[in-house]
Amino acid sequence: MARYKQGDNRRQQLLFPPSFDEYVSEDNAVRVIDEYVEILNIATLKLDKNLKNSLDGQKAYNPKLFLKIYIYGYMNRVRSSRRLETEIKRNIEMMWLCENLTPTYKSIANFRKDHSQALKQVFKAFSLILKNIDLITGDVVAVDGAFLRANASKN
Repeated sequence: MARYKQGDNRRQQLLFPPSFDEYVSEDNAVRVIDEYVEILNIATLKLDKNLKNSLDGQKAYNPKLFLKIYIYGYMNRVRSSRRLETEIKRNIEMMWLCENLTPTYKSIANFRKDHSQALKQVFKAFSLILKNIDLITGDVVAVDGAFLRANASKN
């Protein structure tokens, strides 16, 4: 008789593997992100400007995918496009959110570079929605990315 709980055998093959939906609970924040981005109008945010280029060569990723990635990163303090790429490949919530698509860090970074104004609008609106439904209070205000000149050098 085993004294400790035993995990599943990693090499055990399953007839029907569990779906991603079974791994993400019904009250998980990624479901809110998914629903929020799905109701956004991409045309008003001007996120479909590169759509013409997708007819040549490989198909483009949906701009909503990148919005979901950035909102998830925003909520979980993941800012780097390389870290976001890593999270997409290892985090089950991100796999669910991205529907198992894996854009590269360069695609993620280019989206941020090309659509910075739209991202600011989306983040602001998302924060206001969270505040209105009392998921965040808005009591603490923080400023990030300030460049301050040090005063400790001899010069």
